[in-house]
Amino acid sequence: MSGIAGWVAEGRGGAPREEALLPMLESLAHRGRPGETLVALVERRGARRAVMGAAICDRESGVAVALDGTIANARELREELARKGYAFPRASGPAAGAEVVLRAYQRWDRDAPKHFHGAFAIALWDSHRQRLLLARDRFGEKPLHVCERGGSIYFASEPKAILALPGLPAAVDARAMRDYLERRYVPGERTLFAGIRRLAPATFALWEFGRLRETRYWFAPDRDPRRASPEAGEDAVGGFAVRLREAVGGSDDCGILLSGGLDSAALLSLASDGKRVKTYTLGFEGDRKSELPQAAAVAKHFGAAHHEIVVKPSELAPSLERLVAAADAPLGRASDLAVHRLASEAARGAKTVLTGDGCDEVLGGYRRHVMERFQAGFCRSLEERGARWVDALMPQDGKSPAPEPAENPADPNSSGLRRVLYAGQVGELPGQLLERNDRVFAAASAEARMPFLDHRLAEYVSALPDDYRVHGLSGKWILREAAKRLVPDGLARRKGGFRVPLRDWLRNELRDTLLEHLQSAASVTRRYYEAEALDRMLAEHLKGRHNHETALWTLLNLEIWHRKYRPTA
Repeated sequence: MSGIAGWVAEGRGGAPREEALLPMLESLAHRGRPGETLVALVERRGARRAVMGAAICDRESGVAVALDGTIANARELREELARKGYAFPRASGPAAGAEVVLRAYQRWDRDAPKHFHGAFAIALWDSHRQRLLLARDRFGEKPLHVCERGGSIYFASEPKAILALPGLPAAVDARAMRDYLERRYVPGERTLFAGIRRLAPATFALWEFGRLRETRYWFAPDRDPRRASPEAGEDAVGGFAVRLREAVGGSDDCGILLSGGLDSAALLSLASDGKRVKTYTLGFEGDRKSELPQAAAVAKHFGAAHHEIVVKPSELAPSLERLVAAADAPLGRASDLAVHRLASEAARGAKTVLTGDGCDEVLGGYRRHVMERFQAGFCRSLEERGARWVDALMPQDGKSPAPEPAENPADPNSSGLRRVLYAGQVGELPGQLLERNDRVFAAASAEARMPFLDHRLAEYVSALPDDYRVHGLSGKWILREAAKRLVPDGLARRKGGFRVPLRDWLRNELRDTLLEHLQSAASVTRRYYEAEALDRMLAEHLKGRHNHETALWTLLNLEIWHRKYRPTA
């Protein structure tokens, strides 16, 4: 994990001075690990300047590389490229991964990202060709943001680094703000900051001749109708287990966030092959439905070095403002506070932690995936429900603005389940879950790895009939079948997630904070809303008449974000 920041300026005026790179990199210091080093690249050629922090600058090739994340198949690529005559003087150490990126670029040019596996974001400057290459991994586990202004292109892992530049004030994107209120995240390439956008997952962008051109190099396979099946005679469940084992891989210093549910238990089964793995579980004091006992039982069965973190829910609330600042965005879910605390504890004992995140999105594990097979349009109705409360609070001719058309929609001939899965894989997955995970783990200086998002695993499962994912009333069926070979029956049960008592928080510990942020004269966002509708919602919740916890949490977080960045409207 490392922060990426820099810019390329076309023209003599308007671009910042080279020393502006330092505040950008300092704002991303939490993304680095001890022992990692960055060198600053500053190149001037005529009226063009390239400035970026890089892991390596190779004088012979004229290429500088910044890498955030890990190239999971670096060893295989190194061996393949070495056979073709490419040298690897940095075969180990912090710059080893960036060196693989460099040699892969020399071999495959702009197509190099297609050869990388894992979670990564890349910035590469080729001084000989006067070319900038930016790229992100397939599902969007690692972030990369872009701002184009005045003939220059600025890029960074997080928006805060771009905002650290002089002359780039924060401004709110009104459409993105409404999307956030309706969905609790901003979909697509937009961010809440006007003019700062995400580079799309599975995309590389090439800047040369003063233009930025973007190319999608991979699509989530559920975009298309099922195209293939396992090879004749192949055991589909066994094939899935093999690919999951490959995705888990091996690490001598790897921990697992253990919930006691099936996803993380399967990961522990595969990771603990001959090794004593460190596991971490968080629970709330006094929670009668706590998953701590079942997580401990799973850890004990596999001989893990288990760590329990028990907290009072009220202990998490004070970290809210700090995490909004770390995320550059409101926290869509209160459970993010618990995830951050767990990540902070895990980071003390393991360089990398495995999580089961992404399993439901790839394997069809949510109840809505089951419902969609029985009731077409069920998932769409859930989205419309989110828009209705926003319409009441922010009326716009009585209805929400029409949704923007999807840039790469699913094939209409695909099954309903595949279309819903694909929508989640390109929408909520990168826009909420993965962005949240990246910021929460980065704020804890932790590195998370999600084996269920291995693109080869996703492609394999997508080639199977729908019943392998949603079978009757059961989701992620293929994992349940594979787990019968990995986890003793009854050891892992359905997980309940972090049950943060948000309703009570807002009525007690966060009551004064809520009222001060949404009702006082100091409120920045109150002007966006119908005051009567907002005050009625507050009164109903605080008096116990209705539970508006989701809406009020969403509004509170948006206000905290505004106070942090003070964006212009």
